[in-house]
Amino acid sequence: MKFSLTVASAALSILMAAGMAGTFFGFSTGVMPGLNAARPASAINAMQAINQKIQNPVFVGAFILLPVVAVAAGILLLTLGQKSAALLFFAAAAVYFAGALLPSFAVNIPMNTDLDAVTIPSGAADAARVWSDYSGRWTAWNTVRAVFSWASLLLMTAGAYAWGRNG
Repeated sequence: MKFSLTVASAALSILMAAGMAGTFFGFSTGVMPGLNAARPASAINAMQAINQKIQNPVFVGAFILLPVVAVAAGILLLTLGQKSAALLFFAAAAVYFAGALLPSFAVNIPMNTDLDAVTIPSGAADAARVWSDYSGRWTAWNTVRAVFSWASLLLMTAGAYAWGRNG
């Protein structure tokens, strides 16, 4: 039973990290450049819609619970005597927390909230200013979240590898 829970929590945390890294990467390399190529007012409208729709149970669950599940995997690995694997899962949780969650709550989410409150300016120049103030900074911090999510994923993968070698 303990082994099955360990496998499940390790696998789930790895899948969640891969999903979050892919989501952040996809936004930085595809979604935001695509929106930047659109008219600023259209980009603002589209991002406002995205900000609303991304707040769904699947995304929010993976986004918030990833470090919790990684820590659970680490604790279970410790109970199986897999200290090095456990430490890698704990490190992965800390890296994701520091590099993905903290920037999200400190930068990206407040920027989304501010953008969601914007009424599309009537002038093209005003919309361009709003979008340019938002897009570059948001994308830069989103890329930070992608890099840290990848680092977290790599640490978990190393933890799974260590477990497999020692198990």
